[in-house]
Amino acid sequence: MDEDLERFETEVELQIYKEYRDVLPMFRFVVETERRFYLANEVEFEQVERKGSTYFKIDLTDAWVWDMYRPARFLKKVTVLSFRDVNIEELEPGARL
Repeated sequence: MDEDLERFETEVELQIYKEYRDVLPMFRFVVETERRFYLANEVEFEQVERKGSTYFKIDLTDAWVWDMYRPARFLKKVTVLSFRDVNIEELEPGARL
């Protein structure tokens, strides 16, 4: 049973990787948080300080998310809140793996 689940997860991860490789040239930015990996064409980043805490608010437009548990990975708008590091990179036009 555990082997079947592990095999399923491995197959899904491979499918997502292949999809990522195919869609990468369609996007301008790569965004990494502690929980997810995104591709997006527009990124707005804001550092928010409230009551002694700091977090990051990232608004993504025209995005793709690496998440094996989502039925759809293409998203029109996404708002991400993170208390940890956020990495945002702008891709070279036509970037490929």
